[in-house]
Order: sequence, then structure tokens, then C-alpha cells
Amino acid sequence: MDFFDLELFEQILAEPINILPKDGEANYHGEILSLAESDFYFHELLNEIDWRCDQAVIFGKRIETKRKVAWYAEKSFEYTYSNITKRALPWTRNLHRLKTLVEQQTGETYNSCLLNLYHSGAEGMAWHSDGETDLKEKGAIASLTFGATRKFAFKHKQTKEVISLDLKPGSLLVMKGITQKHWLHRLPPTKKVQDARINLTFRTIIST
Repeated sequence: MDFFDLELFEQILAEPINILPKDGEANYHGEILSLAESDFYFHELLNEIDWRCDQAVIFGKRIETKRKVAWYAEKSFEYTYSNITKRALPWTRNLHRLKTLVEQQTGETYNSCLLNLYHSGAEGMAWHSDGETDLKEKGAIASLTFGATRKFAFKHKQTKEVISLDLKPGSLLVMKGITQKHWLHRLPPTKKVQDARINLTFRTIIST
């Protein structure tokens, strides 16, 4: 497994770094918020968001995860993944502020956000790609991290090459282009992390 050591590039993070060697773009923007700002938003989001246990239907059976999620957007968009459909809640003031910040940083626009709450390192996400038909094709997905630092990994679907990096609080990673076609990604569980992490994934839903 290759580990992308971002500390080597701290001097040039005025420009985002594409950490993928081929077949896609995963642009790391560094920490776009200070630690104090990140802590503020972590506690605000922890308390104001309507967190619910995530659900999935696997082999006809509905299961719930310990990880919690929430779905917010500019309209009451529906979003279907893992055979479960969610209807979006309206933006909170803090979410709208963060959306605006991320749009300024990335030069992209977003109309929705899927939020994840991992209570500790024991909770993670399995290998997957975000290729749902509700999403804009080749659209950007901007991942903003608060709380605990966690390792995030990519795996090429053909070569099985793995690239991983640590996502610190206040850091921004943007996947776009053909990334979802060629790469899987995951948040591996770890016993080393006891603190919670909140992850905001801003994305674009195509209205029907």
C-alpha cells in the first residue's frame, strides 16, 4: 500500500495536489479551516444535524449501521444508494456557509450534502464508488473533515493499486472527472482512533 505523505508538500498547498497517479482526479486542498474553526463546526454540526443511523438493503434484508448519516440540500432532492432512498432536509446556516466556502476553494458548485458521523475509529466505510444515477456524471464530490484524523484510501479497480492519506480536521479532498469509474475508496476502521469524525460530502444531484 502506497501512502501519500502530504507533509512533504505543505509548502505548495496554495494549489491543490492530485494524489492519484492516473485515471482520475482526487485533489487535496489541505486544511482550509484553522483548528479552532474546525472545532467550532464539529460541535455545531454534532448538535444541530438530524443524525440518523444509516440503512441498507442487502439480499432483501434491511440493516442499520452504527455510523450515522444526514442528507441536506437546496431542494427536497431524493437520493438512493444501498437500495434506500433519502429525502433531503433544507440547509442549515452552518452547512450553507461551509458549502459556500468549499465552492470558493474548488471553483465548483454543489446543491446537496451527505454527512457522515463516525463515533470512533471502530466505524468505517467499505470499498465503494459513488456512481449513483442521481449524481451528476463526472461531477465533483468535495469531502470536508471535522474531528478525528482518519486514513482515507483509494484502490484502482483494474490494477488494485492503493493510495492512502490522512485527512486532518479542516481538510478538503475533491474527487471528480473519471475517478469514480476507475477507483474505489474507503475509510478503513482502526483501533487507534477513539474520537469522533464528521465528514461532509458536497455533491450535485440532477433534478428529474
